Amino acid sequence: MILKITSSSILLCILCNLFGVTYSRLAPDYIRPCNETSRECLIKSTQDAIPEFVKGLPHLGVPSLDPFTIDKLSIPLSGLKVTFYQGKVSGFRKCIVDNVISELEKRHFVLEFHCNLTIKGGYDAVGKVLLFPINGEGDAKIKLTNLKMKVDINTKYIKDDKGVNHFAIKNYKYTFDYGDKVTFDLQNLFKESKELSNTVLTFLNENWRTVSEEFGKPIVDYAVELAIKTIEKFFLVVPYEELINVPIPT
Repeated sequence: MILKITSSSILLCILCNLFGVTYSRLAPDYIRPCNETSRECLIKSTQDAIPEFVKGLPHLGVPSLDPFTIDKLSIPLSGLKVTFYQGKVSGFRKCIVDNVISELEKRHFVLEFHCNLTIKGGYDAVGKVLLFPINGEGDAKIKLTNLKMKVDINTKYIKDDKGVNHFAIKNYKYTFDYGDKVTFDLQNLFKESKELSNTVLTFLNENWRTVSEEFGKPIVDYAVELAIKTIEKFFLVVPYEELINVPIPT
């Protein structure tokens, strides 16, 4: 499993490519739509766009996705509450696209990718781990190696208050796997004992998959929600007719 997540940049690129978007008016040159929905073309065009696209599109109000910031996120665990502050998530620019499926007649798209991601920021933690009371705070760093994600997204069509057509998100779902390894580096878990802090940190890393299953999903949910909101913002700015050269299906 984890983070979600993607990333808006990846989903946005693939949706645009799948629809056969023209980019002469709004989108940068590095986003090149396919003339067909073959798997090979869609994977290549999406992969080519990701490194630059994740830097953001300021002229469209689309923020950067590498890095992006988790301002504050509280994670209630069994016997422990952890809160992250000002977490910087990076690594999406090097994501590898594994598969793209386009089913235009169903308005259904699938994107599969894998990445190495890093989260850095501050944290505080209150509760118990291994029967030891924790009241720690400090710097946090989490590294995810070979995170795998699959995203399914469905679209719909809407009109704005001027009667202009736009794409919109109907619904989405995703699955993920933590991949090869998750590494935790949480400084000062026990304020009064560096030795005990190191003991618990060793336990977390030796049992990384079990810990991640409970610890990671809120972070992924946060990332995926951010990605979807970014895509929706893009769709509300750019009219349907600028994104596809065929009429809206009846």
